[in-house]
Formats: sequence, structure tokens, C-alpha cells
Amino acid sequence: MDAVRIDSWVWAVRLIKTRSLAAEACKAGHVKLNGNSVKPSQQVVPGDMVSVWSDHRLKKVEVVTTLKKRVGAEIARTCYVDHSPPPPPKEIIASMPKRDRGAGRPTKKERRDIDRLLGRG
Repeated sequence: MDAVRIDSWVWAVRLIKTRSLAAEACKAGHVKLNGNSVKPSQQVVPGDMVSVWSDHRLKKVEVVTTLKKRVGAEIARTCYVDHSPPPPPKEIIASMPKRDRGAGRPTKKERRDIDRLLGRG
């Protein structure tokens, strides 16, 4: 197959939702080709390794087929080999602490109480 732009390929195989988001991800350094950050116009050929940081997950894929146009999900999955690390187990995600609402900065009422306690008003 022919070489195609990396932003177009990442969009065509449905790793990123839109082509403009794929181009922005390339410019921001979230797309790497063979370990190196690339511009959206970089050419990708079969055998290349592409890493994409999207939706708080790292996706590592090996290019099998190049595409210029977006295809269905079933066909898209045949165009790459997924080498992504598995997601963390649900038990670990559930056991992570979560902040209570309002536990960060003091609310307006708490600020007034603090000011009153310190004699500022």
C-alpha cells in the first residue's frame, strides 16, 4: 500500500474521532511514530508503530494496512495490530479515593466563617 498522512490514518482507523482532532493531537505531541513525536503530515507505512494518547489511555498499534478514507469499525480493526497495555482492573479504579464535593477550596460560607474567626469582618 501507499504511504498516507498519519493524521488521516489515525482518523481512518478510528483511533481518534475527527481528523481535525487527530491533527491537533499530532501537533500537541500525543501521536508518536516509531517513538518520535510527529507532525500531522508525516507519512505512515505498513510496519510502523504508532502510539496515540487519547481519552486518558495510551494506544499502541502496529500499522498493517494504510487507509486514506474512514471505514467501518470491523474493517478498521483489521488495519492494525493492537499492542496497547490492558486497562487497569475495575477493582483498582473503584478503590481509588475520590474527593468529596466542596472538599477543595473553601465555599463562600466557609470563607465568611474564617474571616469572622480571624477578626477580619
